[in-house]
Amino acid sequence: MKRVSHRQLIMSSAAALIAAGCGLISPANAQTFSSSYTSTAPKDCRTIGKPENGSTTQVCPGKSGLVVLISEDDLRQTVSVGPNRMAASKEPAAETWFAPFNSTANTVEWRAVDGKPFAIIQRWLIADNNDPDKTGSPTSKPMLAVTRLPPGPVCHVAYVDGQANRNANELARQAADEFARDFKCGKDEVKVVGEKGAAVGLAKR
Repeated sequence: MKRVSHRQLIMSSAAALIAAGCGLISPANAQTFSSSYTSTAPKDCRTIGKPENGSTTQVCPGKSGLVVLISEDDLRQTVSVGPNRMAASKEPAAETWFAPFNSTANTVEWRAVDGKPFAIIQRWLIADNNDPDKTGSPTSKPMLAVTRLPPGPVCHVAYVDGQANRNANELARQAADEFARDFKCGKDEVKVVGEKGAAVGLAKR
């Protein structure tokens, strides 16, 4: 039988205690990511003012005291988030628009860590004038946009082409979880995640 010295016993016990401690600490420090959803359908939102020349502004309830501000002008939308309409209108996202005609779906996915939202994911439809349908109207190409939330500025973080990527939703969530919280609006370039398709090409043009 191999003899174990007193020193070895002490070191082994200390290592065991450290390992046990790490085992207890790790689960407590593990972050839990989750998704929840809100609606931006007109029936669930409040319209600000009277529509003029096709321009509309809607305020929709979000999560954790935040609201979603959707502005439309000339068949193009912007989407921003803030604690109130005024704050949301001053965020970089409120000034981020795409050149082609576009619209957003009525569902907003809120990515949260330990219950606190840090990003939203929303589906956009970007008009492709180079791909008309049977009536001659441009077809719409799907794209998911990831937008970071406060604290800090609200801006687009990543785009995922909804047609070129079968797992677009998973890629958007992964992009939100990995990039949104550390993304520097105005300095970092919006990331294209996954395969690049027509929608992302139109949005980045």
